[in-house]
This record gives sequence, C-alpha cells and structure tokens, in this order.
Amino acid sequence: MVTLVVKQNRIGPILNGHPWVFSKALVSIPEGLVKGEPVRLVSQQGSFLASGYFNSYAPITVRIWSWDEDERVNKDFFQRRVEQAYRIRHLYVEPSGTNAYRLINGENDSLPGLIVDRYGDYLVIQFHTEGIAYWKEMIVDVIDAVFNPKGIYERSDVTLRKDKESRGYQGILTGTVPDLITITENHFRFLVDIKKGQKTGFFLDQRDKRQAFLKYARGTKTLNCFSYTGSFAVYALAGGAQSVTNVDTSHDALSLAKENILLNGFHVDTCSFVCDDVKGYLRSLNETYDAIILDPPAFIKDRRKKQEGIAGYKTINELALRSVSDHGILVTCSCSAHLSLQDFRFLLSEVGGKTKRMLTILESYTHGIDHYQRVPFTEGEYLKCFFITVD
Repeated sequence: MVTLVVKQNRIGPILNGHPWVFSKALVSIPEGLVKGEPVRLVSQQGSFLASGYFNSYAPITVRIWSWDEDERVNKDFFQRRVEQAYRIRHLYVEPSGTNAYRLINGENDSLPGLIVDRYGDYLVIQFHTEGIAYWKEMIVDVIDAVFNPKGIYERSDVTLRKDKESRGYQGILTGTVPDLITITENHFRFLVDIKKGQKTGFFLDQRDKRQAFLKYARGTKTLNCFSYTGSFAVYALAGGAQSVTNVDTSHDALSLAKENILLNGFHVDTCSFVCDDVKGYLRSLNETYDAIILDPPAFIKDRRKKQEGIAGYKTINELALRSVSDHGILVTCSCSAHLSLQDFRFLLSEVGGKTKRMLTILESYTHGIDHYQRVPFTEGEYLKCFFITVD
C-alpha cells in the first residue's frame, strides 16, 4: 500500500472524519499511481491517520474509507461496509412500508464514490469515480451475495464523471432486469424505469417531503411542476386534492405518471397532464392554485454558474408566487449542492418582496434518512425544501 504524508497543518479535517484529501494537503504525490489504488495516510511524524484510495492528481487526491489502521481492503472489508449501511435502512426505512431507498450513499457510508439504490428485488449501482470503479468486480460480488437480488443494473452513465474517455457503463451486471419495476413507498405503489429514467429511475430523496405534503393537500387545486412520473401527484390525491395539474417536458414521464395514478386507485380524470416547459407554462397562467409544488432539476451544476442558477430559481419561484392563492401552499425545492439552505431562503425572501407576498416557512427539509450525511462532510449537502404558506 502506498504511503502518503499529510502536512501537519492539514491533518485536522482527516482526524475529524472528513473523507476527502486535497493535493495541497500532501507533502508529495508519487508519479504513476493508478486510480483506485489503496493508499495509507500518515502525519509528518509518521503516525497513522487514515486509509483510502487514490482518486486523481487533482484536486481531490485521496478519498478516505477507513480510520482503522488494522483494516485491510478485501471482500470482508466491503461486506462490513454494505451490511452496516443496510442495518440503518432496515431499522428506519423499511418499517414505513417502503422497499425502495438509497442503500449505499457514497462517502457517508465510507464507500466514497459508490451509490446503490434499492428498488424492491432489484438494485441500481453507480460508480461516480474511476477510483471506486477499480473495485467494481469485488463490490458487485459482495452486494450480490449479501442481498441476492433478482438483478443488478448499472447506471454510471449519469454519474459525475466528466472525462469523455471514461464515460460510465450502463447495463445489466447480474440477473435480469425488467423495463419497469413496481416499488412500494410509504405503502403507495409506483412504476419505475431504472434503465431510462432520471437519476436511477426515481427521486428517492423526496420520500419524506411527499409524505409531508399529504396534510396540505385536502381540498386543494394543486399544480405539480417538474412532475416527472407523478409521485407528488399520487400523494396529493391521497391527501384529498380535488385536482392535480402535472407539468413536465417529458411525454414518457407523463405517461408513466398516469399509470402511477391508476396503480394507486385514483382516477386520471382528476388530473391533467401538460407537456411543456415549466417557466413558459407558469408565465402563461391566468388562474390560481391552492398549492404549487416546485421540484426542479439542479439549476447550478457548476459553482462558476451560481448566479445564473440563482436567477433561474428566482424566476420560477416568482412566477409560482403570482399564481398561489391567498393562504395557499408553496412547496419549493433545490437540489443544487452549490446553493446553501441559507442562500435559498434569502433568494425566496427577495422574491417574496418583489411579488409583495408574505412567506412563512411551515416546515423545512434536507436529506431523508436513507440519504444521511456524515457531520464533517458538508460537501455532501445538496437537497433543501421549504413548505411555505403564502399571504
């Protein structure tokens, strides 16, 4: 195992449990290291700090997965990590009548760069870095042995890898995988397309927000923007909404939304399905809604485009506020990691002032239980959601 020496003034974050080590924190980096190669980190006095894998020569050089000097990387190592990750989901997620959730959440489960989502009897896996992909065969073997799924599907085509020559693989790794999978979430049922759907097929990180919306839905005329496959619509109808308008740019997603509404015993004639750009649709509105849900994709995918993204969030929230009835509810979300919760709240206050609406936060949410975050790893924060009453 290669040993790398950490500068004395940079050991603090490692000791506190932060999983990334940047190139400038190291005394030197030898040439010829292979992405994924195990490395050992020591102080300038030679004391052990942590171990991980070589990630790249810049900017994140090492991703840490252990602070135990005696731990060795083998199948037992990965099995311990996987079983520990499952223990928390088994205790706190599955009892809610849910069989679809984030099973392994990268750095937060001490498997940096690895994402595994469970969809009933099937698993979807993503290798977000070349380094973790180095261990792909061993990881897949362990996950297959621990969970014995009917199939494991890889969706590394939608990971954060940016090198064109290392574009992620997509396809079946083990077993067989159907085009559509039926899952259960909070006792509701949904059809999921893990092969062609967004992310790994379903927005698992919004489970608790959908559940929270139930109590606000009764008697409402709800507008579900960026509706995707209709998950918020199902909860709205279950909560007693009179009608739900779903707006999305994907015909396929809207078709699946109709199926999901029927699957849960609701009538599609209580809903409308609009294939349109949300901004354009909101601009054309000449009616009001009792509740509006804004669950857009990340508008800020690069910190250099933060201001452009903030402008996008301001636009859709301003347009929505002009169409929310008095005492209505706005559920507004951002999944941009480069926009903090405080900055999101501030831009909403500016939009409230511009539209002359008084905004009151009833509830706020970040990650769900299965997307838990290690305290030192603030870079892992991305999701924020406010339930706002509008006057």
